[in-house]
Parts: sequence; structure tokens; C-alpha cells
Amino acid sequence: MPDHDRIEGAAKNIGGKLKEAAGKLTGDEKLKAEGRADQVAGKVQNAVGGVKDALKGDKD
Repeated sequence: MPDHDRIEGAAKNIGGKLKEAAGKLTGDEKLKAEGRADQVAGKVQNAVGGVKDALKGDKD
């Protein structure tokens, strides 16, 4: 089972993509920037979860 961080990170990344798309659609630069920031945060969190998963795999 994937680590909670990977699931949450993927969800945050997808949410950021939606937020960025909404910002592009409405011309809201702040919303676009928030969406990009959410995507980066999601990718980082996903990477942290991947490291945790790898460490768990080494212990098994």
C-alpha cells in the first residue's frame, strides 16, 4: 500500500492543475500561481512518500 504522503501529494498535484487551469480560463494570475505552487508542493510530498516507501521496502 502506498504511503499516505504519496496519495496526498498526488491529490494536491491534481488540485493544483485544476486551480491553474481555472486561473488561465478566468485570467486570474494569482489563481494560476497558486495552482503552480500547489503542484510543486504535491510533487515534493509525493517524492517524500516515495522515499518512505523505499525505506519501508528495505526493512521488509
